[in-house]
Amino acid sequence: MKRLFVDLHLCPPVNQIEKVRSLVEKSAELGYNAVGLTLPIKMKKENVDIIRKICEDLGLDFVTRIDLAPKRAKELLNILKRIRRKFEVIAVQCNTKEVAIQAAKDRRVDLLLFSSNNPKRHFFSASEAKLASEKNSALEINLAPLLYLEGAARIRLMKILRRDVLIARKFGVPIVLSSGCDSPHLLRKPEDYAFLAYLIGLDPCVARESLSSNPMEIIKRNRRKLSPNYVCPGVYIVKRGEDC
Repeated sequence: MKRLFVDLHLCPPVNQIEKVRSLVEKSAELGYNAVGLTLPIKMKKENVDIIRKICEDLGLDFVTRIDLAPKRAKELLNILKRIRRKFEVIAVQCNTKEVAIQAAKDRRVDLLLFSSNNPKRHFFSASEAKLASEKNSALEINLAPLLYLEGAARIRLMKILRRDVLIARKFGVPIVLSSGCDSPHLLRKPEDYAFLAYLIGLDPCVARESLSSNPMEIIKRNRRKLSPNYVCPGVYIVKRGEDC
């Protein structure tokens, strides 16, 4: 069975369609099958449809995604209540310990993101990992910073990410490798990212899963939940009214 590769975190300025186009064109050229684009909460449907059409024309599966950066746990809960059914993937930037714990224990959160440039604000530890493993949340690691950072900053980031990988694997937290790119020049082939991930403690086989089956499982799971036939976890409508 052919492996499908996913870059779940492209973040171009979505109001600049030509920049969006150049980024997704490069993704298709490099061998990705699906891409997740970060969208604002109130983006107009017609603009989303334009991006979807660009991706479809390139043979890419377009995944709608939002990145939340709440300051308090209560703020996160209020936002999730409003937007869970509007996006296929929800990521939370965990900038405080309080938010990290709430995001890790909330089933509506798909991806946990942590600061890559400030170790003091990096809150992924055993407690968050244990909660995330119980609620099926994944740890997302953006690889673009490994390409553009230099010297001490890159070494510090590699140290942080190696620790994250060890914690995630110890507690069975799925890892998703994404680019986190906003421009084409930082994009790389999936195989290149798989070998780059060796620097942070992932062997190529596990890295490929983090670029393919792990993000794809999140997409499939959430699309099932967003289906009109979804009732609750494990319960779906098989037949309706006149079909019975």
